[in-house]
Amino acid sequence: MAYELYIGDRMYSSWSLRGWLMLEKFAIPHSTHLVGLYSGSMAQDLAHLAPARLVPTLKTDQGLVIGESLAMGETLAEHFPTAGLWPKSADQRATARWLVTEMVAGFSALRGDCPMQLSHVWKDFTPSQAVLADVTRIEVLFAHARSISGAQEGYLFGHYSLAEVFYTPVAARIIGYDLPVSAATRAYCMLLLSDPAVLKWQAQAREVTYDPEPYLLDLDRATWPIG
Repeated sequence: MAYELYIGDRMYSSWSLRGWLMLEKFAIPHSTHLVGLYSGSMAQDLAHLAPARLVPTLKTDQGLVIGESLAMGETLAEHFPTAGLWPKSADQRATARWLVTEMVAGFSALRGDCPMQLSHVWKDFTPSQAVLADVTRIEVLFAHARSISGAQEGYLFGHYSLAEVFYTPVAARIIGYDLPVSAATRAYCMLLLSDPAVLKWQAQAREVTYDPEPYLLDLDRATWPIG
């Protein structure tokens, strides 16, 4: 029996993307169920999984229901200890958990002012000082991770891990709003967004349109740089 993942809209639901990447990138058999995040039916669609009330929600192959992305990631790491969801090194593993936990609990300005979308780049977006502070903090964390792992480029800990899962939607925000970051951070963001799994998700996201479009800004658009 495969794991069952309940997700919201692919274009905008950053947490759903994280939940799906945990399964897709680590080759964990799963099926995906789309719930009505924007149609208003989400509560009804998730009622049989109570007390879960948000997306993503995971139902394991044993029928256990798990809410919250970090709990899902930790559970999958326990169920699949050889899959490599966390780095092998204890120091790197602790640091990866730090980055993931801070992402889950923080960066409220970036998340609030720059909702994830995978369609285009907003031109001439003016970030607030709070957003810029969040981006600066993210770059500090990336640099710290690399100081621990020794990986000067590519994935933060030398191979794909839950750190990449949790920061892929952050990368989408940085690229999608053309936020000011170093060349190294931009290259890392482009690496995450160029992943075949992310491109697959993005292609499926583009199959659905909304009228009116969520999170619409009065700005011009540039072409999404990948895919």
